[in-house]
Amino acid sequence: MHSVLVANRGEVAVRVIRACRELGLRSVAVHSDADAGALHVRLADEAHRIGPAPARQSYLDIDAVLAAARAGGVDAVHPGYGLLSEDATFATAIRDAGLVFVGPDPDVIATMGDKVAARALARRCGVAVVPGSDGAVEATDAVAAAERIGYPLVVKAAFGGGGRGMRVVTAAGQLVGALQQAGREAGAAFGRGEVHLERYLECPRHIEVQLLADSHGSVVHLGDRDCSVQRRHQKLIEEAPAPGLDPELRAALHGAAVRIATEVGYRGAGTVEFLVLPGTGEYFFLETNTRLQVEHGVTELVTGIDIVTTQLRVAAGEPLGLYQHDVAVRGHALQARLAAEDPWDGFRPSPGTVGALHPPLGPWLRCDLGVEGGDAVPAAYDSMFGKVLAWGPTRDSARHRLGCALDELRVDGIATTAPYLRSVLDRPEFITSTHDTGSVERDWPPDPTARPAAGIAGTGEGRPVRRVRLATDHGPVEVAVYGRRPPGASTTSATAYRPDGPQRRADPEPAAARPEPDTPTAVAPMDATVVAVPVAPGDPVRTGDVLVVLEAMKMEMPVLAMRDGVVAEVFVSGGEPVGAGARMVTLADPGGQRR
Repeated sequence: MHSVLVANRGEVAVRVIRACRELGLRSVAVHSDADAGALHVRLADEAHRIGPAPARQSYLDIDAVLAAARAGGVDAVHPGYGLLSEDATFATAIRDAGLVFVGPDPDVIATMGDKVAARALARRCGVAVVPGSDGAVEATDAVAAAERIGYPLVVKAAFGGGGRGMRVVTAAGQLVGALQQAGREAGAAFGRGEVHLERYLECPRHIEVQLLADSHGSVVHLGDRDCSVQRRHQKLIEEAPAPGLDPELRAALHGAAVRIATEVGYRGAGTVEFLVLPGTGEYFFLETNTRLQVEHGVTELVTGIDIVTTQLRVAAGEPLGLYQHDVAVRGHALQARLAAEDPWDGFRPSPGTVGALHPPLGPWLRCDLGVEGGDAVPAAYDSMFGKVLAWGPTRDSARHRLGCALDELRVDGIATTAPYLRSVLDRPEFITSTHDTGSVERDWPPDPTARPAAGIAGTGEGRPVRRVRLATDHGPVEVAVYGRRPPGASTTSATAYRPDGPQRRADPEPAAARPEPDTPTAVAPMDATVVAVPVAPGDPVRTGDVLVVLEAMKMEMPVLAMRDGVVAEVFVSGGEPVGAGARMVTLADPGGQRR
């Protein structure tokens, strides 16, 4: 193996390209039009365009990726995570093209990606599974399946993972809408919209086991991780090892994961995920991720094993070169995912251009970033643009170190999850490891008084003093004002989030484009794609009714009516891209008069 095409983008593409560089392998990147100047493109030895911004026309286009592999003259393809990484058809196409797929065999991907086959395999290995439907369901048979499973239940993408294409349903009346939403989200993220049903377990912990296997019959585990800090099934903070597990339970999880991998004939890096009920110690097989995980870094920090370079060596036919007794977990590591989302606005996606970016530096810290200052975080893709990791000899020392790192981190130009995740580290339940997968949404709302002032990084030369949003014929435009604030400049009581203490900012940050309670026109709060418009002119609506469903960064977001009225005009249609501030729906008074 001499050259590798990285069939991905963003942070994971950067990670794989750097691993290739360490091994002396030539790296070839692919990019859409939206990523033409992205960091992974700049770092790779060679790069090829594969299509326009929409993922279906670029990163999910198997023919386009194969064409780039041929043009780049590569020996192997690394899929990263997300996108095509768990698509058996893609892995087969790579193999049929005479190239090495850095991952398990296509039939293994197909087996573990098929929820029915994966659950059956887990049962054969003596591992309990969550009650659910036997395969993908359609709207016509979903009601009967749901009645058999019982509520609450979760609608899940049948192919893919990572929390995309999932909706919790607590009553029968929510089922049809959840099936549609989860199917659309799964299709956008994985190229397949099939969904299945599972019983929703209340207050579980999400524990997973990292595996490595080679083509010579060796399978080892690298310990476990806790990924229970989640929102809408999207992991926010991960750690290794999982804290507070009974030794017998920990050993049982490790053994179950190894049995499943051995049974299916696994090769490469993979993860077996479980839901654990803290009160009883029961555990249930959730799924197997046949790819690299976003959170692989915390395992690398506590074991000293480079999972990505091991993937590449195993794909080249080398043996693992280690046995189970060689694996030792030392200390503790935590990771915070950095996403372009605003936790104080319902985790609304915040795509845009990153201004100044200053990652934290210090002993036992690691920053895996997919952007640098001046790079874009496009609305067309996932909102995560990086991760901050910290290691310590104990969990508390690692937690404190990660908190200091997030305090030091500065990202201008976009809202991020960093300030919120910093606050989670100090939650009593997190400190005592008594949280569960529902803690974020149930118990840990963002503190309104701690909302950071967006976009203000400092007041020195070359740094933005403030940001001003201007109304134009093409929607709102945000302008960064650089320089040094003049002596005596007026300030407000708004406070910016800064590592060196509070920083007053000039002029309050304007609210995002969204309807106020008495505003008749609903506008797009960000650059997005219209998924559905469930209203038409003449329709009566009440406060809280859905006017438009948007999709940005692989997430669906409804735009709601802020008052009662009648739909006067609809300016958008399904599948249409809209810019921030674009008019979408205008309401008239119930009597028909516009306001």
